[in-house]
Parts: sequence; structure tokens; C-alpha cells
Amino acid sequence: MEKDPFKEYLRESEPDKAHKGYAWSTAIGLQAVDGLKPSKYLIDTAIQNIEGKITMKEVQSLIDSYYEERPVHLSDDERTEEADKVSSRIAEILSETAFSFSPNEYISIHRKLFRGIYKHAGKIRDYNITKKEWVLDGATVMYGSASELRATLEYDFSQEKDFSYKGLSMDEIIHHLAVFVSRLWQIHIFGEGNTRTTAVFFIKYLRTLGFSATNDIFAENAWYFRNALVRANYTNLQKGIHETTEYLEVFLRNLLLNEKNELHNRNLHISGLLNEEKVDIGDSKVDIENEKVDIQDKKVDIESVLSGKGSDFSVKTTIHIHRLFERFGFDEVFGRSAVMELLELKGSGASKLLSNLVKADIIEPVSGHGKGRYKFKK
Repeated sequence: MEKDPFKEYLRESEPDKAHKGYAWSTAIGLQAVDGLKPSKYLIDTAIQNIEGKITMKEVQSLIDSYYEERPVHLSDDERTEEADKVSSRIAEILSETAFSFSPNEYISIHRKLFRGIYKHAGKIRDYNITKKEWVLDGATVMYGSASELRATLEYDFSQEKDFSYKGLSMDEIIHHLAVFVSRLWQIHIFGEGNTRTTAVFFIKYLRTLGFSATNDIFAENAWYFRNALVRANYTNLQKGIHETTEYLEVFLRNLLLNEKNELHNRNLHISGLLNEEKVDIGDSKVDIENEKVDIQDKKVDIESVLSGKGSDFSVKTTIHIHRLFERFGFDEVFGRSAVMELLELKGSGASKLLSNLVKADIIEPVSGHGKGRYKFKK
């Protein structure tokens, strides 16, 4: 999220406003893990809720009416509705005190967040999945097998229920929490929405352990959180890469202890090439964390786009890039017809998108595969 419109409320002297501000800040920030951004209407409506002018139920009613009455051709993007509705539902869940540490609660949160959005809301997937990850240079985490998801989920919950935190140092507690949440996420029991569901459940669980976690860490670093989960579940011995919770632990130290450790996505990339402060792109140097670019005359790196930072791409274009990268990664070659099919674009729209991404140095033409073929540029 480029600027948190609710940050001022985190410092409110009125506890109710501060609590609501945190809930909304986190809810909207978490949409970044799937490349989503809420509408201005949602933000304005949320502020009315924080100010006590309308209830959470009224917020959701207004959002539902907004999309029922809004002509389809006026919609900025088909997934803006998802961002708005899921944000309001996350804010509602985080505002509630009720919670049960169980697999059913975890599944119930997914159902509440995505009802009417995904057909599989609250349902365990019955197929295997892979997702190409930028932080893994296009490789994928090995997610749980479809045939064993429920059993694996119940086992992890039983292990955590039987675990005792008594006598542990804070470092040991944070390490254990990192292991628990990374394993829960790695199961990936749903077809979509796993990271948002896991984050909401985890925040609620942390409260039962006595942590308030009412700051803006999730709101401002949702993409880092997801990348840290990825790194906690990926091993490639040939490349000397081992799964590690170190990045999650740094995130949790900021979340739970209010430390100020820097959280940079480039530090998580397995190549190590992005650990430098600057990277060469074309003929110029670009700061991959902060630089804003005009795609017509400057270059932009893939991390900036996928993290939602440092890019002037529209919401629609950003989501298109997310989908293309998830499908093709760094290694696979694709052309206009594949873009048309995947993104449901007309030929002219696909051609314009490809042209803009080439200008921005996000993709590059490749030879040896026929005319008009491209791949993501590392």
C-alpha cells in the first residue's frame, strides 16, 4: 500500500478508533499479497466506520449496493470488488473477539472472507497446485498433497495445541511461532486466498497468546510476509538454498516487539543479486524499493510491480503482470495469443500491454521461438 490512509488512527487516544484503524489498515494492506488494491469508495466508507458514523454491517451493505448498482463497464478492474469486499470482511473479523483455535475456525475464516467471490470458499482443494514465485526466481514451493490436506491440517493443529510456551525466551517463542505459521501456510489447503486467510487466523491466534499486534506491520509489509513464508518452505540443495524462518522471525520481532528491523523484499530473493542497494536496469541505476517510474520513458523492475511499490502501473496492469508471472515465471516464453487467453483481452489490448511491458523492461522479446514471443526479464 503506497500510503496508509488509516495510519493516523493508530495513534488515536480513543481506543475504539485506534482499534478500528488497525483493523482496516491491516485488512487493506493484506490485499497486496494478491496484487489487489481497494477502491477510493471503500477507503472513504471505512473512515466513516472508524469515525463511528456507520457500523461494520452498514459498511458491508454499502459496498454490496455499490457493486450491485455500478455498471460493469465503469469498473476499474474485476478484482477491485474482491479487494473491497474481502477488506471489509477482514476488518470485521479482526474487530471481533470470538475465536477458536481449530481447523474448522481456519476454514470458517476462508469461507467468511471469500463467500460470493470464490466458488470454493471454505472448501479444501481436491487438486494439486504450483505457483511460480518471484522470490524463488520462478520456482515453486511444494504445497501439501490434495489427498492429505485435512489430515495434515489437523496434525499441525494438534501439535500446536500440545506445545507449551512455558519457560521459553522471547527468541524461542518467536522462532516457534514462525515455524507454526509457515507450516500452516505451506499446506495451502485452499485453491486461492491462503495467505490472507492464514494472516487473519494468525493475528487472532496471537491475541489469545497475549500479543496485541496492533501496529501497521502487516499493512505495510504484507508482500514481505508472503515472501518470508515462501522462503521458510523452499529448499534447493543444488543451489545451496535451505528453508529458513529467519525472515519470518524478523517480521515477527517488528510485529510483536515493535522492533524497527528493515524489511526489504530484495533481501529474500534467492539469487542474492538483489541484495545490493542498486541494480542495473538498461542504462541507468534504479532503487528497487523507492523509485517511482513512468513506464513510457523509464525502466521498472519486477519486484516493484509485484510488491505494489515503486510502480506507476494502473491497478489493472499490475494485476495482469501478477497473473502473467504466476503462469509463466522467468523461464517460459509466451506470445499475444497466450496473453489474450489468460487475461481475457482482445488482440489490441494484449498488444498494448506487451508493448508497455517491453518499454518498462519487465519483459523482453526472445528469438528462436517465432515472431512476437516474450519472457520476463530477470
